[in-house]
Amino acid sequence: MKNLTRKQWIVFFAAWLGWGFDIFDGVLFNYVAPNCVPTLLHLPIGSPEAKTQTLIWTGIITSVLLLGWAVGGIVFGYIADRIGRAKTLLLTMLLYAFGTASCAFAPNMEVLLLCRIIASLGIGGEWAAGAAMVAEVMPNKYRVEAGALLYTSAPMGLFLATFVNHQIAGVLFPDTPETSWRYVFLAGLIPAAVAFIVRFFIKESEVWEKEKEPPKFQEIFAPEIIDATRSGLLMAVIALLTWWSCNAFIPVVASGLAQAFAKSQHIPADQLQKTIEDWKTTITSSFNTGGLIGTILTIPAAKIGRKWMFTIYFALSSLAVTFTFGGVHDSSLKVWSWLYFAIGLTVFGIFGAFTFYLPELFPTRLRATGAGFCYNAGRIITAIGPWMVGQIASRQVNVLQGAFEVLFVVGLIPIIGIFLMPWVLEPKDASVN
Repeated sequence: MKNLTRKQWIVFFAAWLGWGFDIFDGVLFNYVAPNCVPTLLHLPIGSPEAKTQTLIWTGIITSVLLLGWAVGGIVFGYIADRIGRAKTLLLTMLLYAFGTASCAFAPNMEVLLLCRIIASLGIGGEWAAGAAMVAEVMPNKYRVEAGALLYTSAPMGLFLATFVNHQIAGVLFPDTPETSWRYVFLAGLIPAAVAFIVRFFIKESEVWEKEKEPPKFQEIFAPEIIDATRSGLLMAVIALLTWWSCNAFIPVVASGLAQAFAKSQHIPADQLQKTIEDWKTTITSSFNTGGLIGTILTIPAAKIGRKWMFTIYFALSSLAVTFTFGGVHDSSLKVWSWLYFAIGLTVFGIFGAFTFYLPELFPTRLRATGAGFCYNAGRIITAIGPWMVGQIASRQVNVLQGAFEVLFVVGLIPIIGIFLMPWVLEPKDASVN
């Protein structure tokens, strides 16, 4: 990609930042849930009842986030094909930034839920605009590389969320967990500042500007397009359901593991919160590191064909998740770091493919609409995953063990994806290209 023009690099970087901050704002709740939920429900942090309610509300809010994400992705994908990719990119970044920051002032769970819905609309819409813009600005020979590298911003967004949460909850305010989570949410304003700067540098996609006929949403279901829509949707559903079911409960699982470790090592009560934050930071960082590497590996994997790429990633995803939550492991942080690295490498890594696979399935005038629908409609189905994990796990006597049992079953979902390969299109098979 060394021969790219200045404009192409600016567009790529703008989309990269947009998607990275998209993920950053999207997962902040997961980090603060163990402190946020008990505080708003007036429960003692760390109590058995607080743990149960945290599981339940993590499932509910994550599922609602996914539904709002789906609506925002579909609606703003269509808007991006109508008013342009650049305008939509900036609009959605501002929407999710202010939606996330407003969570800091929530007096109860109902208001928090409303703020997350507002943020989710922008989070869902940003992906479609950014992916379409990069696909159109980049030369054909660099589309796979640009698409995969675009998604490296996702683990970077998670790294930033992990860092911000650790600095605020673990370093600056370790003794006030009932208020530190509000400052974490306020960090969600960072993308708004970036969006304000970015608007001066990016211009609209010339490919899109040449399109004269406005798109109609129902066209993605036309006979000549429906195979592409079905192919993209099936792969997105499998990947999203696995990722969100695993990722949403990383802080909950890490907190439970940390408390068990602290008890076995007789760590003083005043050091417990720091131990929990250290475990959450280390395990999440391992997951993100694996995701970053797995994302980049989709570039060589794409060369053997999209079907084989998805098959390999889904098979390894199933192996990683079922082994992690179905086996008996040493309780050390080092072991769990490697296990979550393997999950990130596979479950997270496959998402590097969607930023080039979905846009290449659709013609220019339907690119954001089609890619946005496939990637985000899957979230409507996916939304049931985190909700079910939270509901089922919370009913177990041992909450942590309950989470393990449900997540083990989640590891079987990628196997379904392998059986769906007959309905997956290679780019050369899509008649729209």
